[in-house]
Amino acid sequence: MADLASTLRAELQRYSVGQRLPASRELVARHRVSPVTLSRAIAALAAEGLVVSRPGAGVFRAEPRRPAAPAGDVSWQEVALSADEGARGVGAATVVAMLTVPPAEVVDLSSGYLHPSLQPEQALAAALARAGRRPGVWGRPPVEGLPDLRAWFAADVSGDSGGDLGGRPGGVDRSAGQPLTASDVLITGGGQGALTTALRSLASPGAPVLVESPTYPGTLAVARAAGLRPVPVPVDPEGVRTDLLADAFAATGARVFVCQPLFQNPTGAVLSAARRPEVLRIARAAGAFVIEDDFARGLVHADAPTPPRPLAADDPDGVVVHIRSLTKTTSPSLRVGGLTARGPAWDRLRAAQVVDGFFVPRPLQEAALELVAAPAWRGHLRRVAAALAQRRQVTVSELLRQTPLLMSSHVAHGGYHLWLRLPEGSDGGELATTAARLGVAVSSGRAYFAAEAPAPYLRLSYAGAAGTGQLAEGVALLNRACTELGITVK
Repeated sequence: MADLASTLRAELQRYSVGQRLPASRELVARHRVSPVTLSRAIAALAAEGLVVSRPGAGVFRAEPRRPAAPAGDVSWQEVALSADEGARGVGAATVVAMLTVPPAEVVDLSSGYLHPSLQPEQALAAALARAGRRPGVWGRPPVEGLPDLRAWFAADVSGDSGGDLGGRPGGVDRSAGQPLTASDVLITGGGQGALTTALRSLASPGAPVLVESPTYPGTLAVARAAGLRPVPVPVDPEGVRTDLLADAFAATGARVFVCQPLFQNPTGAVLSAARRPEVLRIARAAGAFVIEDDFARGLVHADAPTPPRPLAADDPDGVVVHIRSLTKTTSPSLRVGGLTARGPAWDRLRAAQVVDGFFVPRPLQEAALELVAAPAWRGHLRRVAAALAQRRQVTVSELLRQTPLLMSSHVAHGGYHLWLRLPEGSDGGELATTAARLGVAVSSGRAYFAAEAPAPYLRLSYAGAAGTGQLAEGVALLNRACTELGITVK
């Protein structure tokens, strides 16, 4: 094909711009090639801009490409952007790095999304097809979201959806509490969009916002981009330290605390039964909101005990603003979430979302509703719960067998990640860089701290790898990186 393309490229000089080349049958006979080879050669010339193919008319010599215009001078932007340097774009590099897909040959132990083999691709395709046939699907939805989808999220937060937590009926403790309703829910463009709306609505630029330490880097990025000042509150295996939370509220005057009570990212901690009411009491006394990022609600492993219900389900006073997304249990492209609040805060959240983006596209909402209402939804969640449990067991076993890393005594039976403390003197960033060069992507722990990290850490994800065999391969490559850097347990 390359030889034919070269020959045709030279022959183009015989034709004027816009002139038609000989018919395909004539070119095939002249050059003694197959029609497929000719088609590929013509396609190569078209990609170079040398010819234009017009179906039904033939192939024509194209207009010569004009020389590229001289590049503009954008250096003035350095001055303009530096005026707001402290408040905009800070932390975006970490988020971009998290969203960058590693090359196909790299073992992905960094991704926060399910591997395609775990995603419900057939169910999603069927849901999209059904949604596309719904009357009015391309019309304008209510700005708050479709009523039925809002009702599903409200039932999910209250523990009454019956289709979550690995598809196990009764998987949530449905003890007494004031149920949330559809009118308490806003449909958002995924969890990150909901978090952005909540922080921008509930805190003013320049204000402090309390965050867990360590915490999800996306929270830090959103807070800083909104001009807020993240203040870290340490986490231990029982969740946020409530004694230090009270001190942080008193010292800073903060009016917002962002937390992940269930399988916290990155530590995997679950807020203990003793601390749950304390978080609500302390925030209420401080006149503050608790933004509950419930990202792992659908990622409870098959061998896990029944998880606690969301904080929002036990909060009749509107202290908790709850965030729940379908993305983590489905696909990174199904960016549909629910933002739940009670009282006047809901109106402010809605106003901020409407100003920012009007509404979530109706076809996407309709598809999400079709997906969670389908019989296949519960089966999908059961498969994910079983697969994540198996992946966790294999990853932990391989780490203990192969690497000198200090395994945490706490391994969560939910989520998709492990939080590994490295030996003193290690550099998590250097280890992540070396591991990437050897063919495995991992996350340095430094990005998970709002202030100085108290020790070197590494976060591993077992959701994005192709399977258990690749997880074992990834751990072996990580072990090679440790050996190369001289990292050992002392």
